[in-house]
Amino acid sequence: MNLISRFKCYCIPLSVSFPLSLLGISFQRSSFYSGAATEWSTGQSTSFSNQIDVVNEFTTYCYQRDLPKAMKALNSMQKHKLWADAITYAELIKCCIAHSAIKQGKIVHQHVFSNGYEPKTFLINTLLNMYVKFHLLDEAQVLFDQMPERNVVSWTTLIAAYSNAELKEKALEMLIMMLRDGVKPNMYTYSSVLRACNGLSNLTQLHCCIFKFGLESDVFVRSALVDIYAKWGELQAALHIFNEMVTGDLVVWNSIIGGFAQNSDGDEALNLYIRMKRSGFKADQSTLTSVLRACTSLALLELGRQVHVHVIKFDRDLVLDNALLDMYCKCGSLEDANCTFNQMFEKDVISWSTMIIGFAQNGYSQKALDLFKVMRTSGTQPNYITVLGVLFACSHAGLVEDGKYYFESMKKLFGIDPGREHYGCMVDLLGRAGKLEEATKLIHEMKCEPDAVTWRTLLGACRVHRNMDLAEYAAKQILNLDPHDAGTFILLSNIYAKSQRWEDVANLRRSMTDGGVKKEPGCSWIEINKQIHAFILGDKSHPKINAIHEELNQIIGRLKEEGYVPDTNFVLQDLEGEQMENSLLYHSEKLAIVFGMMSLPKGKTVRIRKNLRICGDCHVFAKLLAKMENRSIVIRDPIRYHHFQDGACSCGDYW
Repeated sequence: MNLISRFKCYCIPLSVSFPLSLLGISFQRSSFYSGAATEWSTGQSTSFSNQIDVVNEFTTYCYQRDLPKAMKALNSMQKHKLWADAITYAELIKCCIAHSAIKQGKIVHQHVFSNGYEPKTFLINTLLNMYVKFHLLDEAQVLFDQMPERNVVSWTTLIAAYSNAELKEKALEMLIMMLRDGVKPNMYTYSSVLRACNGLSNLTQLHCCIFKFGLESDVFVRSALVDIYAKWGELQAALHIFNEMVTGDLVVWNSIIGGFAQNSDGDEALNLYIRMKRSGFKADQSTLTSVLRACTSLALLELGRQVHVHVIKFDRDLVLDNALLDMYCKCGSLEDANCTFNQMFEKDVISWSTMIIGFAQNGYSQKALDLFKVMRTSGTQPNYITVLGVLFACSHAGLVEDGKYYFESMKKLFGIDPGREHYGCMVDLLGRAGKLEEATKLIHEMKCEPDAVTWRTLLGACRVHRNMDLAEYAAKQILNLDPHDAGTFILLSNIYAKSQRWEDVANLRRSMTDGGVKKEPGCSWIEINKQIHAFILGDKSHPKINAIHEELNQIIGRLKEEGYVPDTNFVLQDLEGEQMENSLLYHSEKLAIVFGMMSLPKGKTVRIRKNLRICGDCHVFAKLLAKMENRSIVIRDPIRYHHFQDGACSCGDYW
């Protein structure tokens, strides 16, 4: 107990003449202050009571979080070689952190180590945490190295700092040194160091250590294990850890649901959410964020709207608002997305970028570019993704010069180096405009190696502009990078067939067979009355499949009367005419569209999600059907969103 505390306990006024030695108080330089007894006994200018007042004032200002006055009192204490207790200094350091007062924090550090004062480990840990919060890891490491004694808090603070800073090797190295130093890690240590795993090998070793120390059942550790296994794509391992024992903590539920949602396994994420609700847990903002991501990956607009109802029960949360905005954009409901965006009290660069890309991918390029101008006016600095959305919008609006301007000046304007995705957007922009040679030249000038996606973009442009020689070149580049890309094999086969190069067709088919390349079956799904209905070409398991086929045949007959001619360009060329038409007739998106029209009220938008890019024939089919039935049809494929209305598509017939 320091001197001030002792006086408060005994409540003895300083003016009373009383032998202090009876209270067991001795005055030495190692006590709460140094040199005061000498000054007091010799009658120098600074009295003992004044020193007590200085320390009292300092303590009061620290607890009041009055940083300027506390620092002024600290300066006075430094002059008279006075010290307070460790908890008071900890309060001052917290105040420095709250005010981002790096300079003042360093002054406190200097003070508590001055004139031979030896701060306790607790206080040094507080200083260590201060440097970590200020992202001054070098200073934190120096202080750590100087510590005469380190406990689990000291080690964990630094390990967590290196993990958060993505200095993974350093974090793992610190854990090894901690174990060698004989300090036993706790649940916070492992929940921090797990984030530093840079592979399954490290993760497996850490998992074994967790069992060794008996921490496998701790909620923080289990949550971190679930997170990291999910991060490395080991979803079944994450689920196994989750299922090992019944948990009574929402944190672990959120970890497992979030893991599946972030790995685009929306089905399992939603199943886990249902399990959680049945177990009696109430969703929080983190839960709803993951559920919205699951809805986004599956394009479940109606379910997403139901989640929105729960969202409004909570205080506004930027992360949750951004997830809601993303869901509406990626489910193709731009009206809902725009309404959500305009109602957001707080917007960050993710909010702006999501809305800009949402407009661009749904075919509203000019709105995307207009919003980008508003964003720049707001003072929000664009990031890598924002510029990508701008270039995408320029591409779909045919704004070649604007696209070139943003691409060539993005480093100067926004400090962003062009990445592979930006080059891909420019290839798309030039390809749409028919500038195929310029697009090819840009690919060869890329600062990073072009990937298969970049070459596929060029291949798509060649298909539209019927440049068969360049299409063959692009297709071969794709197959060099991705030898199992079935779509490219089929397209190249058709190119050879149209040119009567049957030997090349045979060689290509042989390569597909030898390489085990199989075309992924097309799958389309639609949400009707909170249920998902999936359709696959050739699959007749749907209970209403016969009625769907009958309705589809009638629709095809009516469309042919309106001039519809099946487009067989995407069918293998070794099929004969009627066979080619029949292979197109029951494509999964046609089945899903027809089922949607049969099941939904007249005038209700039909929303389809599919796993493969929509083929040319289904694209024509959807345009004509939307016009004939006076109904909106929205199809989301892996490339972009297609809004069909009045015989036209938002993609401008380029995808």
